[in-house]
Amino acid sequence: MKTKLEYIWLDGYQPEANMRSKTKIVEADFSGKIEDCPEWSYDGSSTRQAEGNFSDCLLKPVSIIEDPERVNAYLVMCEVLNPDGTPHETNQRAKFKDEDDYWFGFEQEYTLCEADKRPIGFPKEGFPAPQGMYYCSVGTGNVAGREIVEEHLDICLEAGIEITGINAEVLLGQWEFQVIGKGAKKAGDDLWFARYFLYRLTEKYGLRVEFHPKPVEGDWNGSGLHANFSNKQMREVGGEDLMKGICESFRKYHKEHIAVYGSSNNMRLTGLHETADIETFSYGVSDRGASIRIPVGVVNNGWKGYLEDRRPASNADPYLIASRIIETIKAAELTEAQ
Repeated sequence: MKTKLEYIWLDGYQPEANMRSKTKIVEADFSGKIEDCPEWSYDGSSTRQAEGNFSDCLLKPVSIIEDPERVNAYLVMCEVLNPDGTPHETNQRAKFKDEDDYWFGFEQEYTLCEADKRPIGFPKEGFPAPQGMYYCSVGTGNVAGREIVEEHLDICLEAGIEITGINAEVLLGQWEFQVIGKGAKKAGDDLWFARYFLYRLTEKYGLRVEFHPKPVEGDWNGSGLHANFSNKQMREVGGEDLMKGICESFRKYHKEHIAVYGSSNNMRLTGLHETADIETFSYGVSDRGASIRIPVGVVNNGWKGYLEDRRPASNADPYLIASRIIETIKAAELTEAQ
């Protein structure tokens, strides 16, 4: 039996890229290793990444996982290259050096919606009961879409994605899953793989996945992509001065972070609904209304562990988030060394 390789890449649409994919069939004795995935190409003029008179873009395989929904199949994450083999300008993954020292845990919030973009569980006219009973809840009327979320979780686990949990969120029809990676690119790859599985699964149910950071305007929570991050010094040395010093370095680069933390984020970061205002940087212990939350468990552990950046929007690119966070921490280390 021959093997199916689903090549996945990110297109050139703005402000956020879309996922694209196509299937390559290879011989039955395929090893399952990334180094044995051949380079491929596609029509970049159809993805806003090339002109029609010179349209080939190259696909460089960089990560692979099994595809449990198809027989004898794998998903292959690819970077987009120019015809000369250099990274395409839309290739965010290639723009930073990965380091295993940095661990990232992404909390992906999203909303399951009907074809008309109405969150599932919402009545066709008007609104459901106000927020309060939906977060981590159970029971008819309190949650909607659990069967899809559970199916998605099982697919991700079977595929080998480092998914660490799921929960219902504050808005009815809104859910969250979490992935972790020892290495920024590994975490980003797993998040994109998990998004891909979610998109493909909801095709079967005739539903939409909404990653807009404010899926319902008004007195309703938005959707974020909270980024939990650490390096070896934070995890093993720690200390109040270190953690607060890192937070202060983030204050200096607040605008640079917001610039790559997703579009329409101003609709979500209002200072309400468990967010900080987009124009203001803040941090605090156990404070979900701050830009950066210092988990209470970190304090109780001698100020060793990780920090949570709560500013990224649900539609943000994890490669951009991780790259910017690493850059800011390194800038702080350089300043301290001087």
